[in-house]
Amino acid sequence: MHTYRRTSSPRSPTSTGELFTPAHEENVRFIHDTWLCVLRDIKSLQNGERGPQEYVEKNPNPHLHSFTPFDLGDLKKRNTESS
Repeated sequence: MHTYRRTSSPRSPTSTGELFTPAHEENVRFIHDTWLCVLRDIKSLQNGERGPQEYVEKNPNPHLHSFTPFDLGDLKKRNTESS
């Protein structure tokens, strides 16, 4: 099992010209690094070991049945380009 700690590192340049706060970048980096650890844990499981588990609703919300995930960044770009 891993203990996930936030780390700080130099700010990354943006290609879109958007300015992100250091707190935003730290949060994104933390989520990204933690996700990589989860993926590594999944790949390193031995037979019979329990690792990260996918959460599945026991009683799914019927209003979300037709929900399709989408990229918020792409949506923002499209909305910005059309205005």
